[in-house]
Amino acid sequence: MTTYRMPAEWAPHAATWIAWPHNREDWPGKFQPIPWVYAEIVRNLSRVEDVHILIDDDATERRATGILRRNGATLARVHFHQRPTDRVWLRDSGPIFVKDSENRIVITNWKFNAWAKYDNWRRDDQIPHHVARLYSLPEIKPEIALTKGKAHRIVLEGGSIDTNGAGALLTTEECLLSEVQQRNPGVSRDQLEQAFQTYLGINQTLWLNRGCAGDDTHGHVDDIARFVAEDTILAAVEPNADDENHLPLAENLDRLRGFRRTHGAQKGKPFKIVELPMPAPVAFEGQRLPASYTNFYIANGLVLVPTFNDANDRRALNIIAECFPKREIVGIHAVDLVWGLGTLHCLSQQEPA
Repeated sequence: MTTYRMPAEWAPHAATWIAWPHNREDWPGKFQPIPWVYAEIVRNLSRVEDVHILIDDDATERRATGILRRNGATLARVHFHQRPTDRVWLRDSGPIFVKDSENRIVITNWKFNAWAKYDNWRRDDQIPHHVARLYSLPEIKPEIALTKGKAHRIVLEGGSIDTNGAGALLTTEECLLSEVQQRNPGVSRDQLEQAFQTYLGINQTLWLNRGCAGDDTHGHVDDIARFVAEDTILAAVEPNADDENHLPLAENLDRLRGFRRTHGAQKGKPFKIVELPMPAPVAFEGQRLPASYTNFYIANGLVLVPTFNDANDRRALNIIAECFPKREIVGIHAVDLVWGLGTLHCLSQQEPA
């Protein structure tokens, strides 16, 4: 039987996949600066690895190329693929790359339905299949047998999980088990854990409770907790008892401190937990936004971290730098970007080397 394993994000990359911003409704009234934020992201990524960009058409590619050139991106490492998308959040709609028992790359094509919230998702749901055909890679569509043997293609977004590459996975009950924005009706916790084991090589699922305030995905884990090493988890905390993030993050921190490793040489030992502050609340037009430093992206020799013109920016950058002493830490201004209800991790998907 073929086995699969999802490498950790800090493992070597062949490339990063993103989609060029085009849907003005994702940033209503604030779209103009967004392509320039993307250009800064691509400028940094193209210094250390290839960047594959899904783009709508010839005209958009010409405009994007001009913006990237003016911003100093390494265009030789930028590769455009004309493939229309509904939105640009490739962490959730893009392929989740895994490796098989022979160390070959395989694409897992989980169903995407726009967080069980929006109607326009069908083009995004085709992205993993498109990438698999482009690369001539094997493609798996994870399924579960429901009652009476009916096959159910599992809905799973990359932002709802985080793995250490050694069999442990973080997720939240709010996202995967709640009846609100319910991804997989009729699918149990045990069935999801079995799917994680079968398709991602996971032998321990760490269930947190809720995500952060302002998150329209209803509980993505990449805004509250991330693995930074096989035995280390970076956890968002909010000491201000009047902030709506205070109690959910405190409960998650308690759970994290109580987890013990269940496999390998470290069996029975706790994970190391490093606390990461949250920025002060970020709002626009009266709406609380999911601003969080844990939405960083780990690239080859580099970590991109969202910043918010906040006093905690420096603290967060320093804490993340201590977790990745051999990588350059680069802050990316994300006050405009987060109006789209996501930042750096949400828009990127790593392709392992």
